Amino acid sequence: MLKSDATPSHKTSSARGGNPIPKDSKRTQHAGGFLRQRESGEPGAGSMPIADAVADETPSQIATSAPEPSPPSLAACPAGEIELKLLVEAGRMPDFDAAPVIAANARNKGTRRHLKSVYYDTPERTLRRNGLSLRVRHSGARFVQTVKTDAADDPLRRGEWEASVPSLAPDLALAMPFIPEKLRVNLEARPLEPVFTADIHRHARIVDLPSGTVEIAFDQGLLTAGDQSLPVSEIELELKGGSAGTIYEIALRLAEHGSVKPSIRSKSARGFDLAAGTPPSVSRPRKLRLDPSVALDEAFATILRSCFLHLMQSLPAAEDGRNPEGVHQLRVALRRLRSVLDLMRSAGALSNLDALRSEARWLAQDLSAARDWDVFQLATLPAIAKACPTVPGFDALERAAAQHQSDAYRKAHHALDDRRCARFLTGLGGWIETRGWRNDVAAEDLGLLAEPAVNFAERILSEQHAKVLKRGRRFKSLTAEGLHRVRLATKRLRYLGEFLLPLFPDRKSTRKFSRKLAGLQEELGAFNDMASTASLLDGLAAEAPDSATAAAAIVGWQAHASVEVQPSLRSAWRDFAAARVPWSRQAQQE
Repeated sequence: MLKSDATPSHKTSSARGGNPIPKDSKRTQHAGGFLRQRESGEPGAGSMPIADAVADETPSQIATSAPEPSPPSLAACPAGEIELKLLVEAGRMPDFDAAPVIAANARNKGTRRHLKSVYYDTPERTLRRNGLSLRVRHSGARFVQTVKTDAADDPLRRGEWEASVPSLAPDLALAMPFIPEKLRVNLEARPLEPVFTADIHRHARIVDLPSGTVEIAFDQGLLTAGDQSLPVSEIELELKGGSAGTIYEIALRLAEHGSVKPSIRSKSARGFDLAAGTPPSVSRPRKLRLDPSVALDEAFATILRSCFLHLMQSLPAAEDGRNPEGVHQLRVALRRLRSVLDLMRSAGALSNLDALRSEARWLAQDLSAARDWDVFQLATLPAIAKACPTVPGFDALERAAAQHQSDAYRKAHHALDDRRCARFLTGLGGWIETRGWRNDVAAEDLGLLAEPAVNFAERILSEQHAKVLKRGRRFKSLTAEGLHRVRLATKRLRYLGEFLLPLFPDRKSTRKFSRKLAGLQEELGAFNDMASTASLLDGLAAEAPDSATAAAAIVGWQAHASVEVQPSLRSAWRDFAAARVPWSRQAQQE
């Protein structure tokens, strides 16, 4: 992000644990047309003071998910920003500018800029598909080219590199050192083209709190792609020094002043979707990477960040509503979050866990009906209707179900628009960033957080695995209710496995066990979907009398299918029950 005059001439680097490195430890060095920062202890760091650096061209420094660029001098110090957006109604922007937290702590009235940006990519959208963006921004007499990466493992942190260029035309050679090597040939062979523009009026102010310094940018304007446009009305909170928790502290205080929606979706993502005419993309959670020697406290932080990132990435698609996978992934993210909060209970009594879990449960419940009707409308109903073309009433059943689906989405959107949802997300993000669980753990339990996470994982996984086996005793004779209890225990074990199995060194055993666990959960889920369909059909026939025959056909079809599912379900159970667990002493010694 191009900094205003009120912004220091450099960005803060992120040290281990997420706290920025003090400004006075920075040094700068020219490299490949960019001004890069060096830490004072880094080999080759010069002695040029920050005051001598060129303003607005010094990149920030955090780790990114992109492969390291080839030149060693550039790979040593990746750049980035620590930022959260708050979406607000355009008419309320002046009110937030005058909010008490800003009025009392801003250094001055700030600066105003008119920012015009052009975003570029290849015709095949090579950069976009690989989590990168390239823009050139015009402000005053300056043109600044910026390469950014998507969030990798942390919702606030993204890679960012800036350089001055002579015009709005991009200079690909300056960007190449920050592009993964595997993409460079493709980019060199295909010319970049403008995809969309951003015309933004920005009022930027610097706010100092005891915990840190944040640039607050009030952005209003328009994204334009061809004859399509999208308004922008948001507050960007970018960390300039101190703890990243300061961002959430300010966001919560602004939320007290009016309705805000926390977001990590960039202008770039919105602009590319606008140009393509597609809904917001949906991402599955990334696989966790945990060092076997990591302490439990650090493992909790990594797992929670992963859950929060997945949650925040799923929100735009769920709010948009065009892609049903958005609501599905948001529900998955909330289930994963509740699972890790339950997991943390084993580390001691944590006073905030119940409140956070309660809010996650509230939001998930208001999304559940939308997901259930999506499955019925998009999978169950059309498949059976196609298989039974002579059965009347499917059209009437579809119309009645569509009304329920519409009502369910209205309920889901109402919950997502509720200020309660915004406060929950912002409070959760701040709790994770500041590791608030440390304040809740009793003194006698603090030592557990410093112990190796692998010891904790072995105990927790063993207990949950034993619970699944216990509920699955005499599996062949289990009732539908019994199978439901097995499914819930299996689902919990799968989430715990996603969180904790990366701690164990036997990768082959881990993959094999995970496959068999996933296979069992899938079979149990299919069986449960049939039971859910019956509850959805209750009342539909009364609403549309001419659909009764079709409803009966669905019930009969699924009753027959449940009989066919039984052999594969029992086979999946046998495979799972016989699988060697990766956390066994034998597996760890091999």
